[in-house]
Amino acid sequence: MAKVISRSSLYTLLIVSWLVLPSHFIGSEARVQPPVKGLSYSFFAKTCPKLETIVRNHLKKVFQHDNGQAPGLLRIFFHDCFAQGCDGSVLLDGKLNEREHIANGGIRTEALKTIDDLRALVHNHCGRIVSCADITAIAARDSIFLSGGPYFPVPLGRRDSLSYNHTAANHIPSPFNKTNGTLKAFAAKNFGVTDVVALSGVHTFGRAHCGSFINRLQPLDTTMDKTLANHLKTICPNGNSTKTANLDVRTPTVFDNKYYTDVINRQGVFTSDQDLLFHKETKGLVHAFANDQNLFFQKFVSAMVKLSQLDVLTGSQGEIRAKCNAINKNNGV
Repeated sequence: MAKVISRSSLYTLLIVSWLVLPSHFIGSEARVQPPVKGLSYSFFAKTCPKLETIVRNHLKKVFQHDNGQAPGLLRIFFHDCFAQGCDGSVLLDGKLNEREHIANGGIRTEALKTIDDLRALVHNHCGRIVSCADITAIAARDSIFLSGGPYFPVPLGRRDSLSYNHTAANHIPSPFNKTNGTLKAFAAKNFGVTDVVALSGVHTFGRAHCGSFINRLQPLDTTMDKTLANHLKTICPNGNSTKTANLDVRTPTVFDNKYYTDVINRQGVFTSDQDLLFHKETKGLVHAFANDQNLFFQKFVSAMVKLSQLDVLTGSQGEIRAKCNAINKNNGV
């Protein structure tokens, strides 16, 4: 006969369970998605149990001095996954590497160094068993969480690629895209409309270079709020300016849902941001996420877990790099 749990005991269990979870924990939707073959939510539970604590503690120190690295690390993760998969290929140095592609312009050198610093810390503690691709995925999640966003489990077990593909960066969605183009780029990777609008929410923090939105200022895009346009003109007199502007005019260093409020008020910076308000398939989601941050977080987590498993290398594929920017010498560097 099954053991009967009293109502008071069950209530106590639920309270205790809630208290031990991190704030903004949104893991249930992520966990109903079984990880792809070769990945696991507990991959390093026995071999490197302090892995995620090591990463988070280091990032806390980094962000105290440079909170701009949080969106920088998230961007590296996204641009890695959207090229030839979440395999750390964007980290590799070499002739015509992925970072030399125009779509990867502005990737922060400091954030790349942080990933390799994390790799050194993890390898010193656990040995060379954790890939740079896995470290990049954890760092992206913690960049979100430590900036006020949701915490969610990340399936691990990725291996690092033995090569990079400069032209694969052509697949990365452009900030100049209208919504039809954005949806098409994501659909090629099996992402739906809700995924697209949720992932666009990463622009709730971070900064953009003038060249990525000068098309909306010269000539003036009539869908842009005039006050924002005038502000951006003072920062970017032309597309060659090396200055940057906040992507979220309300809470530019916090991961929240204010990006969608910006878009509703015609204060989206990129063409790809603002046009979400005018497309029949995305407009309703913009309003829904602006009105309900928990809904945004839930859909964002689901899309991020899906993104993190794009075309991963597992098992005996690839390698575990000794340095994130170079293939191991025994594999032909």
